[in-house]
Amino acid sequence: MPSSTLFLCTALKSSESPTKSQRQHPMSLSRCILGLACLWHGVIASPLGAVPSNIPIATDLQTAAETVAQPIANSARKLHGKFLHITDLHPDQFYKPHSSTDEADACHRGKGPAGVYGAEVSDCDSPFALINATFDWIAANVKDDIDFVIWTGDTARHDSDEGVPRNADQVLGTNRWIADKMAELFSDSTGRHLEIPIVPTLGNNDILPHNILLPGPNSWLQHYTHIWRRFVPEAQRHSFQFGGWFYVEVIPNRLAIFSLNTLYFFDRNAGTDGCASPSEPGYKQMEWLRIQLHIMRERGMKAILMGHVPPARTDSKKLWDENCWQKYSLWLRQYRDVVVSGVFGHMNIDHFFIHDERDINVGQLAGLADNSIDIREAMDDELSVTGAADYLRELRQNWAKLQPPPTDSKNSGQLKKGKKGRKGKKKKPDVWGERYSLSLVSPSIVPNYYPALRIVEYNISGLEDTPVWRDAAKDAMSIELEQNDRQKHLDLKRQHPSHMEDDDEIDAQKKKGKKHKGGDSKPKKPDFLIPHPPAKSSPPGPAYSPQPLTLTGYTQYFANLTHINNITTEASSALLDHDEEEETWVDWLLRWRKGRHGNRKPIHPKPDPREFQFEVEYSTFNDKLYKLRDLTVKNYVELAYRISKQPKKGKAKSIDVSYESAAEEEEEEEEEEEEDLFEEVEETDEEEEQEDDDLSDGEEVDDDSDEDELETETFKKHDKKKHKKKKGKKRQNKVWMHFLTHAFVSTVEKEDLKKFT
Repeated sequence: MPSSTLFLCTALKSSESPTKSQRQHPMSLSRCILGLACLWHGVIASPLGAVPSNIPIATDLQTAAETVAQPIANSARKLHGKFLHITDLHPDQFYKPHSSTDEADACHRGKGPAGVYGAEVSDCDSPFALINATFDWIAANVKDDIDFVIWTGDTARHDSDEGVPRNADQVLGTNRWIADKMAELFSDSTGRHLEIPIVPTLGNNDILPHNILLPGPNSWLQHYTHIWRRFVPEAQRHSFQFGGWFYVEVIPNRLAIFSLNTLYFFDRNAGTDGCASPSEPGYKQMEWLRIQLHIMRERGMKAILMGHVPPARTDSKKLWDENCWQKYSLWLRQYRDVVVSGVFGHMNIDHFFIHDERDINVGQLAGLADNSIDIREAMDDELSVTGAADYLRELRQNWAKLQPPPTDSKNSGQLKKGKKGRKGKKKKPDVWGERYSLSLVSPSIVPNYYPALRIVEYNISGLEDTPVWRDAAKDAMSIELEQNDRQKHLDLKRQHPSHMEDDDEIDAQKKKGKKHKGGDSKPKKPDFLIPHPPAKSSPPGPAYSPQPLTLTGYTQYFANLTHINNITTEASSALLDHDEEEETWVDWLLRWRKGRHGNRKPIHPKPDPREFQFEVEYSTFNDKLYKLRDLTVKNYVELAYRISKQPKKGKAKSIDVSYESAAEEEEEEEEEEEEDLFEEVEETDEEEEQEDDDLSDGEEVDDDSDEDELETETFKKHDKKKHKKKKGKKRQNKVWMHFLTHAFVSTVEKEDLKKFT
């Protein structure tokens, strides 16, 4: 008999003597005990595999026995306009404080500076102490103020220790433990009903071997169907068992969170092959997403898309299969009135990226263009700091090509004459930035930098009295829609529009495919369905224009483990003994991975940590450099463009952004922008071999220069050359430096960030 049942039997027997009725009907007590045991089963996940004994059971049986009979609280719950995004916890049951951070030891053995709450800025995973402290902090500071939780995967340790290889029981065990902690934290007083929805997704380390997930149904999806049974709606379980994707109406009939199984899009998943073939799970998931977004539009609902592996893509690197990326970007474009934003994890660095409709190749998707030529390489499985630096540099290069929508400061000018479309009509300026879409990537709990989590706020104007998820009855409409999905799919396939209304650019791309043999004969119509865009009369969606459900901002929290762990190491001053003049920024980044203390042994034999606490790193509501009025796409495009800006020599020309101001106003705005973006930093006298690469944005200020050159290319490659640097000042983009500081979760001091240049 399970221990929980034994406990309840003992509690009931000792509470009172059996009555005459009970003696006459001995089965009544047994039925009561069995009923309570069944209720308790809904709280604790019955194991599908043995959980390692050193994984603590985060449950108080006595408390449960005392509260199991209490009535469900019926107090009205209101929307708060906030949600929690937490990602990449990577709990490690083998982590040992004061162990070695060397690669061979992985904080599992030896003597070293691994802190009680984690070895910050290292490749070690998260100790259970960090996980427990994080949940305690959420319970005390966040729990009662949020409407739902987005949990973007990787809830098992990395397979980084050859001495302790991972097994399925460990992977499932830590996932089950965290799922139970989530359910316990966000449940009502009975412990049997969630107060708010929790939306999980699979990470590439939540399976074995990591990265490789075969098409479903499979044993891994079956296991997670049970582990997440409290989170995946019953009506969605068939789609989850089939492929690991589902959605939750976190605000009934208003907002749905789509949990995408990005492992079927992940370029490093050798078990599948992208989204091109109808037999592939990636293709099937994209079709499911297309249909569901269409249904959301018909119901007047909005959607947030979430997943583990983000659709990161630069000119040379990618995380997703190219066909999957193309379809996803096209879906974002066509359902821009529905999709609020994309939210992802995996990469550990705090950043964002922007999808440009001009990168969508519909001809390739339709089979009219060669899709075999793709020069982009797959990004590293776990992005190192060096890889992250290269990736961010390439993002910055791409951002220099953006065309920000008109801002308030430019509204006094006159519209330029638009280019003529196919019918000779002038195109309207893209005042809302609907050419672009946005994906946000949050930093992680695992202390590759500092542990971090994010509270996102959204507009609930007019939704204050909307029924919340907890109080909503089972939605008969959603069940009916589920049953009719197949018919909807067939109906949509019959439409096959020859082109998209009011979408000339993408339609033109479709015609750029291969020329078919046969002279002037028309190419065969492709069997590829392009979703309809929003109706011409539709206003911009919440991703573009402030309205209910628009993301208004977020507060980024982090735990300063250097302060909290309170570790003093032997010869810590030796950290500064290396020859910084000869060390390149790449060398400096590579030596990071042993952590802040470089694997030096702590002086004190026993750990003496300070009180654990998350603190605000920054908030978009008051960040003076980011200047995000809200999280709409146009504000992020403007921010990305400002990050990409380089100081220019001489007088500069204003950038053409489809809006033209008077000459004087243009010059004043240029001067204000220079003051806003750039700061002067001191230079030193030194003769060195310098490479002016893409990360370097400093330009030397020379008052005697009479040059009137214009730097037409934002990023310019130069050969290495030896020269004498003048003592003086140079200008650097302070928004770019601010962005880098947050990308690495404030683990890099400003002086050290100069190594990037």
